[in-house]
Amino acid sequence: MIRRCSNLLWVRRSDSENQRCAIGSIRVGKFIRVTVLSLLALVSFQAAAEMKIAVLDYQMALLESDAAKAYSVDAEKKFGAQLQRLKNLEAEAKRLQERLQRDGAQLNQSEREKLELEFRQKAREFQVQSKELNEAKALSDREMLEALKPKLDAAVETILQNGSYDLVLDRGGVVEVKPEFDITRQVIERLNSTR
Repeated sequence: MIRRCSNLLWVRRSDSENQRCAIGSIRVGKFIRVTVLSLLALVSFQAAAEMKIAVLDYQMALLESDAAKAYSVDAEKKFGAQLQRLKNLEAEAKRLQERLQRDGAQLNQSEREKLELEFRQKAREFQVQSKELNEAKALSDREMLEALKPKLDAAVETILQNGSYDLVLDRGGVVEVKPEFDITRQVIERLNSTR
C-alpha cells in the first residue's frame, strides 16, 4: 500500500511501518512547533526588552491618596453617629436573643411573646437603619470617586507621558513585578501634589 510518510515522501509500506512513520511524523511536527514557538518567544523577549513597561495599581493609587484619606476621616465623622446607633441596636437585639434563649422556658407565654416581639422590632429597625446607612455611604463614596477620578486620571497621564511608557499593565493582572516597574507610588505623589 502506498502511503504518505511526510509532506514530500510517498512510499509503499505495511501497516506497522505506517504506524512507525506516523509516530516519526508526529515527533518531527512537535519538534518544528517547539522550534517555531521558541523562536517567537525569543523575538518577543527582544521586543519586550526594547519596550518600556510599567505596572499601576489604580485602586491603591486612589485609596492611598491624601484626598481619599481625608474623605475617610470626614466619612467617619459624618456617619459615626449612625454607625454607633446601629451598634447599639445590634447589642440590644443580642441581649434580647440571649435572654430568650436563657430564660425562654421559664417565662410565661405573654412575657416570652413580648420579648420575641421586641427582638423582631429591634432586628427590623437594625435592618432598615443599616440599609439607609449603606445607601448614604455608597452615595457619598460615588460622589468622592466622581470628584477624584479626573484628578487621578490626569496624574496617571502625566506620569505616563513623562516616563514614555509603551505598555502599562494593571497590577491586578500581574503575578509579580519588580519595584522599579511599579509606578503606583509616583502616581500617588503626583496626585497629592495637585490640589
